[in-house]
Amino acid sequence: MHGPATAGWLVVALCAAAGTYCLLRLRGAPGAGRGTAGGEALMGFGMAAMAVPAAVVTPPRWIWLLYAAVFGVAALRTLGPARRSSHHLHHLVGMLAMVYMSVAMALLPGAAHEGHGAQGTGDAGGTPLATGVLLIYYAGFVLWTGARLLPLQTVTVTAPDGRAGPELAGTVLPDTGRTAGPVAGTVTEAVPVTVPVVVPVVVPDVGAPEDRPEMALACRLSMGIAMLAMLLTL
Repeated sequence: MHGPATAGWLVVALCAAAGTYCLLRLRGAPGAGRGTAGGEALMGFGMAAMAVPAAVVTPPRWIWLLYAAVFGVAALRTLGPARRSSHHLHHLVGMLAMVYMSVAMALLPGAAHEGHGAQGTGDAGGTPLATGVLLIYYAGFVLWTGARLLPLQTVTVTAPDGRAGPELAGTVLPDTGRTAGPVAGTVTEAVPVTVPVVVPVVVPDVGAPEDRPEMALACRLSMGIAMLAMLLTL
């Protein structure tokens, strides 16, 4: 990975932690959930290995070609499920991004390759167009996934005559049919309370009902951020 060694080690730690959690999911996930967890574990550990700073180890060219072959095969296996699921389509994009970065590193000139680009001749791998498209995709994915992890709840208290009380964030008042006390600033008498609650629902992967969906999302967010960092330093 190009850039400072500290940033490289942070990416290594982030991806290794995500890959480890995906391995734990793989152990207890039956059916289709095993394929999902296995693909994410492969991505996590593959990105961790690729992000090791060049100051520590400079992989020979054949290592990059091996990375490209492994993720190329994984991308081919993901083609079928990607036609039916947007989640698997994201996996396909990730596998192709790994192939792209591996090939870009393998094709670097000898001097630039020995210095891992930034420390050698300063040549960058890949093409600006492909790198830019992937950067835009992963930036959008990180923002979208981060928004899904936000704890959003909206509770509105409404009187029978149509008067609405203040919105309460993070509080759920069950609609039991009982009368509520005064609501400061709006309702000054005891009235029945209607409580519509808007709560984002995250559906776990099919075949892995025991997963904690927020943890799976956090792992995907972590790998998305790591992919952004690796593309920026390509």
